[in-house]
Parts: sequence; C-alpha cells; structure tokens
Amino acid sequence: MTDIYIIQAGAEGIGGAKCLFDGAEARFVQTLEHPFIKKLGLTGSFTSMDDLYADAEDFDELNRAIAGRLVEAAEFISSEGYCGMTGSSGKKHVVYITLGRVNPAVLELIRHMGDVGKVNLEVLPTVSFAESAYSAALSYGHLDGHELLTEMPANRLERVSDTEALYAITEIDSPLTASEVKLTLSEYYPDEYQVYFAVPATDGSCYEIKTRKLFELDRMERYDAAAVLLVPPMKDLELPRHSVEGLMQMMRRLRAPGGCPWDAEQTHESLKKSLLEECWEVIDAIDRNDPDDLCEELGDLLLQIAFHVVIEEEHSSFTLRDVATGITNKMIFRHPHVFGSVHVDNSDEVLVNWEKLKKEEKHQKSVASAMDSVPKSFPSLLRAYKIQKKAADVGFDWSSAEEAMPKVHEEADEVMEAIALGDKARIEDEVGDLFFAAVNVARLKKVDPDLALTVATDKFERRFKLTEKLILEDGKSFEDMTLPEMDEYWEKAKALLNE
Repeated sequence: MTDIYIIQAGAEGIGGAKCLFDGAEARFVQTLEHPFIKKLGLTGSFTSMDDLYADAEDFDELNRAIAGRLVEAAEFISSEGYCGMTGSSGKKHVVYITLGRVNPAVLELIRHMGDVGKVNLEVLPTVSFAESAYSAALSYGHLDGHELLTEMPANRLERVSDTEALYAITEIDSPLTASEVKLTLSEYYPDEYQVYFAVPATDGSCYEIKTRKLFELDRMERYDAAAVLLVPPMKDLELPRHSVEGLMQMMRRLRAPGGCPWDAEQTHESLKKSLLEECWEVIDAIDRNDPDDLCEELGDLLLQIAFHVVIEEEHSSFTLRDVATGITNKMIFRHPHVFGSVHVDNSDEVLVNWEKLKKEEKHQKSVASAMDSVPKSFPSLLRAYKIQKKAADVGFDWSSAEEAMPKVHEEADEVMEAIALGDKARIEDEVGDLFFAAVNVARLKKVDPDLALTVATDKFERRFKLTEKLILEDGKSFEDMTLPEMDEYWEKAKALLNE
C-alpha cells in the first residue's frame, strides 16, 4: 500500500513534514507561482499542478485532474513493476504540498478513485495561514491574545454565528471575493468597524497587517491566496443588527438582578394576554398587507417567545435550542415526502399524511384522544372547526354542505322556540347549536368560519359608518329616527359601497 500525504503548508513552512517530502517517491506541489511555496526551499525533482490549473475549464475538472495525478502516482508505486528506492522511512509514499487548506473535493475524489488496499490517504497540518496572521497581528499589538479564533475560508462564509469570537477569514484572493465577504459581514457589523487585513509580503517572508474599515475591504491594494481577514470580537448587544441570540441576551439582562423590575416579575400566566394580542396584531398587519408593520409585529411576537423561553431557562427546564430542536425534528418527521422517500401528488395528500403522522407522533389511538388534543383555550369558532374535523376524519360527517344546510334552518327554528318560551338558558344552548351548525357548513365548503365572521363584521362596520355619515349630512341623528327610516339609509349605504 502506498501512502498519499497531503501537507497543508502555512506561512511558517511545513516544519517537520519536510522529511516526508524529501523521502517521497513522487513529490508534488500545488503551485510554483506563490512566494510561500518558493520560501519552503524544496530541493530535488518535483512536479507542480500549475499546468492543470492552466488547462482546466472549471474547478470540478481541476479537482479531478489533481486527484487523478496523485492516485495514478500512488498506484504506480504500489505496482509490482516499480523498482524505485523507498523513502527514508522505509515505506513508499507520495507527498502533495498545498497552499493552506486542502480542497475537500480533492480528498473525496482521491478516496473514490484509489483502489482499496493500494492507496492510503493522510492529511498533515502545519501552522495555518490564519494562525500566522493572528500571530503577526499580536506582534503589532492589534489584538490582545484573549480572543477565541474561528477560522473560515472565504468561500464558505455564509453567516456569522458568534460575533464575540475572533474570525480569521482566509483565501481572500480577489476584489470579488473581498466584496462577497464584506457583504456577508455587513449583515452583522457596522460599515465603519475596524478590521485587520493580513497579506503576505511579496517575498513571502512575513505577514503585513493593514488596518481598515469594513467597507474598505474590497478596495485593498493587493489580494492573495494566503491573505487573511481578522475580524475582532464585538458584543452582541453593541451590534447595529442583532441575531436571535442577541435578543435572548437582552431578555436575560432585563430579568437579571439590576435589570427591569417589571420584566423580572412576569410569569407565563401574566404574559398570556400579551401573547394573544401580539398574535392578533401580526394577523392585522397581514390583512393590511403592510410588510413594514408585519416586520415590527413579528418582532413583538418573537419577544414574547423569548420571554417565555427565558423564564424556563431560569428553572433549567429548556432553552431556545430545545424549542428549535423540537419543532425542526417535528417538521422533518411530518414531511417524509421532502426528507424521506414518501411520494405525494398534491397538497391534499400532504394533509392526509400530516394528520396520520400527527396521530402517530402524539400516540392518539382514538378519536376521543385526538379531540382532547384540541386546546380548550382556542377561540370558540376555531375549536368547533377543529373538533368537527377530527370527527370527519373517521367519516362522522355530512356528505356535503348542501346536506348540512337544513340543520342550520332547524337550529334557527329552535332558537325561535326558545325565545318564545323566554328561557334564557335554552336560548343560549340553541344559539350555540346554531353557530355549531353554521361552522359545519363553512367547513364543508372549505371556508374559515372565523375569517368569514371577521369579513362580515368589517362589512357591517363600513356600512354602519356610511349610514351614519349620510344621516348626519341630512341634518338628522339616529336618536330621532325610526328603524324603517334608518333602514332606508342603510340600503342607500349598501348601494354606494356596491357590497
């Protein structure tokens, strides 16, 4: 078996791994065009990959060519016909020196291409470019050495998960890459935030540190494959744009000793009314099609969630991560047509699967247990709709809205009978039955009864306001009019509104 050693060369060279390179049967370097590679002082014969970089049309082709060259050399050495000398370790091997972090695609291709039993792959680290740049920044006094270093290649920087860490963003090799990094960081840090751009000296001898504002990152004089951007830590609550973790930190601070007395006094029970109000305000913003207001109202609702989570954090019950884990796992489980192998043709099939999986997840073995899962705190129309749906799922339902409609008339007649008797308790009971029957008709016609009632209420409000306006314009008032006179104005308002 032949070993393929990949040495990730840093600004400080390849250290003790140089003996591996010197004793290798086949020796390769990523490029001869960079001062850090030239600085290694490699002797003897070796091959660079510069020709592959020149010939490849895209990175996929380049990665395949590099992996293929390394595997071909290793398999040739492993063949019985090879009579070359072994290295100083007594074992035949291939060495490839890369400039910084090796491309993971190349590693995967080597594993895929290499014959089992003939090729063994090992990646050897040295001092990385990020660590070298960090050391240079410490030497210049730009950083204090207490930071947690988080290294990230520029092409993998999609978000910043912890602004209180020191980020070392590597491989900023062009203005385009620098611009993309700047745009990502600008989502979290101020444009004027001070960062440190570490670029190797032209002779590869050391790192030069350039102090810049974040917005200047794509205006540097020179870029390099070994360039590193050092982004100092910044407290979450000092950021111009905040993450959910920043929200949680703020909420913890409000409830901590020395925080806000009102926030510290709140409980789940005291916050219930606020939670409902924020939900309705979100719905109102949606109904008004106001995205700016919707953004604000969703923030208010998110604050309520943070409030309840922090209360439970204080009792060591659960955290926001537990909440996120629970809902993510639930959604993955209930979407096997997305995350599994289940096939569906339309949204109706999705809903059927959803209800089946929901019952399985909640161990609901009867319709009664399924009904028990409908919260009694739901608004009455919504709860009636949900309870009817649970019964309908097992076939206990009208076949159509047309078939259910006579029940509405029947219940209306029973309301009239109760009114005639003057029995208040029975009136309440029969009015409830009338509402329940009307919800059945709405459900069978796929109409949201709560939304329908909201629309009807809004319509009544518009008509009433216009009716009053017309009456006042004629110098009259409701108090001085009979009901038939009011009804004339009502009909006029309806006609004007064209409703």
